[in-house]
Amino acid sequence: MIPVYPWRLAPEGLATFRQLRALGLRPAGQPVVAQLERPRRKRGPLVAFLYRVDLARPVRPMTPARWAALAKANAARRVCPACGRDAGYRIPTSLGMCVPCADAPQLAA
Repeated sequence: MIPVYPWRLAPEGLATFRQLRALGLRPAGQPVVAQLERPRRKRGPLVAFLYRVDLARPVRPMTPARWAALAKANAARRVCPACGRDAGYRIPTSLGMCVPCADAPQLAA
């Protein structure tokens, strides 16, 4: 069982993933050592996992190959599977196609 701390009351030396990233660090495979819980009114609490800052390592730099792979993945998310055109924006997963293709059945009806 890992310790649970109230929101904003974590001890020094522990940080969330986003806090580590803001410091230019990554967890580097270390296990979660604690968690924060922020209460909410009508739902369960928000949970954030904490990692030790002293065991974190620097973020790996982006290589040209990684930049190219990222650009290719982002370009694939812009192509509409229905019409095959580059939409100029990331296709919403809720629609599964570009907005004009999603609106076409509504306009025809």
